[in-house]
Amino acid sequence: MFSFPKPSYEQFFHTYPIQTFAVSRDEQQLMYSTNVSGSYEVWRMNLSNGFSQPITSIGQSNFGMTFSKDGQSLITSFDNDGDENAQIYALPANGGELLPLLTGESDRFMIGELTDDGNTLYYTTSKDNSTFLNICSYDLVTGHQNVMIEGKDAAHMFLTASKSGKVAYMKLFANSHSPGFILADGKTIPLANDNEQSHNVSGGQFIGEDTFYYLTNEGSETSELVKIDVTTEKIEKLTDEPHEDFTSMSYDKQKQLLYLVSSSGVEDTLYVYDIQTGTLVQTELPVSIVEKLHIGESGAIYLLGRGATSPFNLYRKRENEKWVPLTEFSIPGIDQKELSEPEMITYRSFDDTEIEALYFKAHRENNNGKLVLWPHGGPQASERKSFRAMFQAMTYAGFSIIAPNFRGSSNYGKRFMKLVEGDWGYGPRLDNVHCLDYMIEEYGYKKGETLLVGGSYGGYMALLLHGRHPEYFKAVVDIFGVSNLFSFYHSVPDFWKPIMKTWIGDPETDKERFTRDSPITYLSSMTKPMLVVQGANDPRVVQEESDQIVEALRAQGSEVDYLVLDDEGHGFSKKKNEIKVTKKINEFLLKFV
Repeated sequence: MFSFPKPSYEQFFHTYPIQTFAVSRDEQQLMYSTNVSGSYEVWRMNLSNGFSQPITSIGQSNFGMTFSKDGQSLITSFDNDGDENAQIYALPANGGELLPLLTGESDRFMIGELTDDGNTLYYTTSKDNSTFLNICSYDLVTGHQNVMIEGKDAAHMFLTASKSGKVAYMKLFANSHSPGFILADGKTIPLANDNEQSHNVSGGQFIGEDTFYYLTNEGSETSELVKIDVTTEKIEKLTDEPHEDFTSMSYDKQKQLLYLVSSSGVEDTLYVYDIQTGTLVQTELPVSIVEKLHIGESGAIYLLGRGATSPFNLYRKRENEKWVPLTEFSIPGIDQKELSEPEMITYRSFDDTEIEALYFKAHRENNNGKLVLWPHGGPQASERKSFRAMFQAMTYAGFSIIAPNFRGSSNYGKRFMKLVEGDWGYGPRLDNVHCLDYMIEEYGYKKGETLLVGGSYGGYMALLLHGRHPEYFKAVVDIFGVSNLFSFYHSVPDFWKPIMKTWIGDPETDKERFTRDSPITYLSSMTKPMLVVQGANDPRVVQEESDQIVEALRAQGSEVDYLVLDDEGHGFSKKKNEIKVTKKINEFLLKFV
């Protein structure tokens, strides 16, 4: 009867991320943060009928939430226009005015957890210790704040606590070295046999006062489930799954089960560990990537996740039932079958290292023959089967995308992840170059016709590839990328500074390498048209990084379009800005088709 127009580019962004969620103890309410209204607000869902409504009007990103014991209020936190300085508030469960609890200009307060009695909040803060952070408690009845652990020698992060107040925490010496500890009755107990060897600790659950379960990759390539007897300090490894990498843990108190999410390669899997029998069983997931998992008092499982072609959604699974979606966000007017499900490919790099990559093929009817190289951010992160509206919009517009998980990427083992430390600009760069050589040889793309787009570390890599290998590219987009390792080293947030020498090196002793690996060294080779995007409030890659490369390029007469967003940081929290930026990127790339 009707002939509707084809979906517009903007239509792909009429779906909405969910940042986090919390469930009340009686499981009657679920709170979540989403930008359905155009900017992030807290929404309240009535779990009996599924009805949702916004209960804030703050318009800011959420950095955590937890219900009070009686379910009458929410403890939650927000930053300001992307500055990442989270401030903690109390909010009535039915909405209303925010009550400031822990706030301070230029300070950040990171929610840990509430005690079982609901009277004390554990949190990590930069207040009075911006470099190493303090782990504190806040009495919700009296308002008293107490520094429990004063950070020294590395940034300290709260993990969890026992009923009696034993505190588990980690020290962040590097992204590949974050050992854990328990503070018990004034004594510090290490969660490793050898804290000098690089390893990570994550997750954590006290079972009673004397047994602590956690995840660590000490002595192995991937993280396994381990427990420690807090009294004897004896550590026991409980799983042996070398092809899995456990990254998060959730506890079912009633059934004495631990739900373990494994993040290995480009997809997640879910396992259930029975504490009483010691058995480990894989169970089904409704998504490819798990963002958060919570076990309700009833034993019901609540999950936030996404897939390559399915946006963020919330799910629930009750005993003996299948997963049921609690939200059903999708791209309106577009069948999921029309979206690009990536193909995983592998290739050999310059030193024969095997690299995985995700290949998103262009929509068959709109294929314009152009390939976009997307080096991911991090760099100790990875490109996975997780929904990106921009990817789906670009493939529908006719572009194919190749996203390699170059050396240094997470989810491929400890040694692989460490390969980028002290080597930001050599090995990972050549992995990207060999990815293009592979795509040219195996898929018939033409050298010199590739379009290059990257954000954060990916923006840095886009700039560096442009400067050192311009012959591969036709145009370049840099989204808040590092342009100068010297200035970047000194401009990061204070609590990043202890890890910088391990991460990128020392600007004095490694001056030659810093110069060689800084994109700004190669201005004369940057001859292709460029678009640069930057958030004015970015605390990670500050605006100076983009300003200096744009100014220098323009001074030599290069073609550079520069877009600065005054109300954003390291990403796009406001829907109008996300649409504005991605639409501009698409229009820019279409010039070269």
